[in-house]
Formats: sequence, C-alpha cells, structure tokens
Amino acid sequence: MIKMYLFLSLIISTVSFSQKAETMKNTTSEYKFATHCTKIDNLEIAYIKEGKGKQTIVFIHGLSSNADAWSRNIENLKEKYTCVALDLPGFGKSSKVAPAYTPIYYADIVVKLIDKLKLKNVIVAGHSMGGQAAIKLALNHPEKLKKLILIAPAGIEEFNAQQSLLMKNAVTADMVSKTTDKQIDRNYQLNFFKLPEEAQTMISDRKKIKQATDFPEYCDAIVKSIAGMLDESTHAELNLIAVETLVVFGENDNLIPNRYLNPNLTTNLVGGIAQEKIKNSTLHFVSESGHFVQFEKPTEVNRIITTWLE
Repeated sequence: MIKMYLFLSLIISTVSFSQKAETMKNTTSEYKFATHCTKIDNLEIAYIKEGKGKQTIVFIHGLSSNADAWSRNIENLKEKYTCVALDLPGFGKSSKVAPAYTPIYYADIVVKLIDKLKLKNVIVAGHSMGGQAAIKLALNHPEKLKKLILIAPAGIEEFNAQQSLLMKNAVTADMVSKTTDKQIDRNYQLNFFKLPEEAQTMISDRKKIKQATDFPEYCDAIVKSIAGMLDESTHAELNLIAVETLVVFGENDNLIPNRYLNPNLTTNLVGGIAQEKIKNSTLHFVSESGHFVQFEKPTEVNRIITTWLE
C-alpha cells in the first residue's frame, strides 16, 4: 500500500512538474488560424498568414497581446487581401527574450519579416503599442509600405518628462507578475465598451500563463515596452509621415488618453491631433466601442478598412 501511494505521488508530482514546465507557447490556446514560425535575428517569430490578395495587410498587435487579436479582422479581410499578423518578440508564441522592446526595434522586426516572406504591396496596421511601432516603421522605412492603418494608436498623446518618469515607476515586472485573476478580469473589461464573449479566451490565457516557465520574461517585456514607448515618442514626428494614413478610435476608449495624467484630453481630441498632424489622413470613430475597437466591432472596422483601401 505504501509503495502504491509513493508510486501515485510520483505520477502526480511528475504531471504537476510537466505542467509548470510549459512555456507560454504551449500554455496558451491555439490561434484561430494556423501559426507559422520563422527565425529573425536568432529569435523565433510566430505569425499567421491567410488570404492571397494582391495587397498585403501586416498587422501589429498591442501591449501584452498577440497575433490572434486580429483574428476577427483577418476572418473577413483575407477574402480580399493577404493578411499577415505576427507575435512581437516578448509576446504570444514568439521568443520572450529580445535585445530591445521599443517601437523602433519592433518596427525593424516587422520589416525583416516583410523581407523574409517577400511580401508585396504592403499596408501596415498597428493597434495601440503596435500603432506606435507602425508609425516608426512608416518614418524609418517608408519604402516598405504603401499605406498605414492606426487603430487606437499609442504615440499620438504627448507625455512630458515628469509624466513619463511617473509611468515608468508605476509599473514593475514584479507588479505585473502578481496581477490577480480579479484584476486581470478588470483590466480586460477596461479595453472594451462591452466585453464580447469572444474575449474570454484572451482572459483565460492571460491567467494560465502565470504558470509558464517564461512568464517572468513576458512580465519584463511588458515593463520594458512601456518604457520604450515613452522613450521613443512619436508625437513630434507625426507630420513627417509620408504615406496615406487611416486612423480609427473607439468612441469609448478608456485607455487613450490617460485620464490621470492628461485629464483635459479626450479620445476625440487625440484623434483630432492625429488628423491635424498626419498629412493625408482619414479619421473614423466607432460608436459603443473601447480601446480594443477592432476586436469589439470587427464588422464596422473591417468595413472602414475595406472602403478606405478601395
């Protein structure tokens, strides 16, 4: 009986160990579309590629997100366009440890993916942090894209040195790692006007990855990405964007602007800044939608994108 108990204990402990030893790549749910992997600068970059259109939309996700965040857009847009969405280094199913976590670095990774996959007639679309990376791509590599799509982009709102320091000091990797399940629920609710049922997979995955072996690196990537966005501000460079640009915000965005640091700003005003500073830009607001507007209202956003591209 004792031997049987020891044997069962060994099996249980082995199963528990194997679960805890999983990386984020193997802990999170499968994406809606098939995931491919390629090597860029010795990093494993996961990406989705769907559709066979002559124009290619390259999608860049936001902070703490992944390529699957664009699934509700790709589902429709792949009928007309080649759609490519990647996991940035530090997030999703890509390598977690990278030499940098900044908009410029992320833009360079996207450019290298464009080159490696030999993508043509590229339109770059970025959400939130991915929007700021897309802005840097348009500024530093204008020859790589035909048009630019910014969905609730970071980088439009301006922060002074004191505000930037306050934001950097407010978020630590330890704090991110200790986020409770209740706070995770709250954080996701803040991204939407009305939380869609389809977002439950994101929430569940965010809770599960706390047990992943590379979760500390993921937390580090979040903190360094926030610092990177603040250090590589794009506010003063918006007038240098040369390509035609579409800007989309949810009318009920709770994250942009930062209500604590910029209480006099509104989402409408931030959108207006983008339209004023970016030459040849078109601005749209989507009603009853939050920061994650392309996921919350995919039909409306897809229609805006398709109409604008046509």
